[in-house]
Amino acid sequence: MDYNKIRKKTKKIRVGDVFIGGDAPIVIQSMTNTDTLDAKRTEAQIRALANGGCDVVRIAVPSVEASETVKKLKASGLKTPVVADIHFDYKIALACAENGVDKIRINPGNIGAEYKVREVCEACKARNIPIRIGVNSGSLEKNILVKYGAPTPDALCESALYHIGLLEKFGFTDIVISIKTSNVPDMIQANRKLSALVDYPLHLGVTEAGSEINGIVKSSVGIGSLLCDGIGDTIRVSLTADPLREAAAAKRLITALGIEGQSGMNIISCPTCGRTKIDLIPIVQRFEKRVAEEGLLSYPINVALMGCAVNGPGEAKEADIGIAGGVGEAVIISHGEIIGKIPEGDIVEALIDKIKGIKNKTE
Repeated sequence: MDYNKIRKKTKKIRVGDVFIGGDAPIVIQSMTNTDTLDAKRTEAQIRALANGGCDVVRIAVPSVEASETVKKLKASGLKTPVVADIHFDYKIALACAENGVDKIRINPGNIGAEYKVREVCEACKARNIPIRIGVNSGSLEKNILVKYGAPTPDALCESALYHIGLLEKFGFTDIVISIKTSNVPDMIQANRKLSALVDYPLHLGVTEAGSEINGIVKSSVGIGSLLCDGIGDTIRVSLTADPLREAAAAKRLITALGIEGQSGMNIISCPTCGRTKIDLIPIVQRFEKRVAEEGLLSYPINVALMGCAVNGPGEAKEADIGIAGGVGEAVIISHGEIIGKIPEGDIVEALIDKIKGIKNKTE
């Protein structure tokens, strides 16, 4: 999918050396789950997330003391832009800005009095630090909840517009907006409504989406639906799992949509049936693990792992490389043509070698 042909043009915001919105690629984000006071572990996880495909990483900053980690991260030579996630205490935001954070995420509704929001805006504006307005279904203003009776899409959208207006009142327009809820249809509808009303870049995500499989399904439906509408500039797949799994899921979501210039490895595999003569399920699992270990997930290639001849060269003819199972062996296929045979036990490593060979020739 050539996303730029359908994508809504939004304001382009700079976060460190990464751009969000405008003609910039979809930015993948995740969040550390380390104790932010432990700067070394936090730095290590940020670096691992960057290696796993994250463009921007958010850290929780629950105290002014924790904001010192921002200073340490910047002093370490870390290139990945860091977002400070701040709730309730505006002084934490001021400390993070002073310590060189690349972006601040706040919910202005829980920061308090307007003068506190103004001070955050002034500190960020002086240092060219953008602000993400984070609106969540669990933290809507009381008056809006009374008006709508529940965190409906209209309620979420109204809250976002109020906070945008508040920042604009103080002359601040380097804004990214997110509207998140664990209700997928509401998340989709709220972002569609907001996209029609503003030109600021949108951060997409389904909050509190659950365990890995539940979170991936919910995020794929919510984020994927909006991206197919041309809505969205940066995404986070929220999972109750290792943050590295979030990065991998986000990359695969973009690949599934075929977003031009950003798609990685597209793994095609059949669901197996009575015709399958090789143990395909664990083969695919081992292959996916090896792809991640070898850092090949971002390489844009179509790889097919098929259980039999019916689903082999024919249905996988678009694959750059792949296999179709036989009895104790598999044929190696490329663009529908059989190019060799291999014993079942050697399938995974043979495919990895073939992919590396193709990659080396194209680089």
